[in-house]
Amino acid sequence: MSDEKKNQSSEQEPQQDEQPQASAETADKLQQVQQELDGVRKEKDETFARLQRVYADFANFQKRVPKQITDAVAYEKERLLKSLLPLVDNFERTLKAEGSTQNIEALIKGVEIIRDQMLGVLKTHGVEPIQAVGEKFDPERHEAMLRKSEPSRPDDVVLEEYQKGFKLDDRILRPSRVAVNKIQQESKKTAPTEGTEASEAASQ
Repeated sequence: MSDEKKNQSSEQEPQQDEQPQASAETADKLQQVQQELDGVRKEKDETFARLQRVYADFANFQKRVPKQITDAVAYEKERLLKSLLPLVDNFERTLKAEGSTQNIEALIKGVEIIRDQMLGVLKTHGVEPIQAVGEKFDPERHEAMLRKSEPSRPDDVVLEEYQKGFKLDDRILRPSRVAVNKIQQESKKTAPTEGTEASEAASQ
């Protein structure tokens, strides 16, 4: 009997050792899960904080952009007007000087200088005249006001310019008003043959 009790006690001892080992593993797993949960919470808080900063930046952007656009338009307008003021000065000088001398040629020369200066100002702002006379008619750049027929010139070429056109970079501000060469093509009329006349008489 004593041997049986010893065997039973020896069988129960491993079971008692397994329980502390299982509880230790469970505690480790719980600790690992808790750490992962803490990491997820921390990541969530950081993401939320970033979203709040982005939202605040976007709100400031919405308030700032209209003012920046208004300021930019006002600045460009002021810059354009300032560039035109020297032209007004030159007009006044030309009119005063030529009004006293009554020299028509000098007056014309002064106006031409001011015109060239004006074109230079426009060019600094990206505005350039459209080439017309001698160019092939382009409906995107030219507006045909008149058709002429000059057999010595190529067909569909611009012969005259009534109003100069301008472009801003690649956009057309105003097309050139022009006269276009259209050579009249004479229709060749062939005389009816005898056979044709006979067939027509038979049908009548």
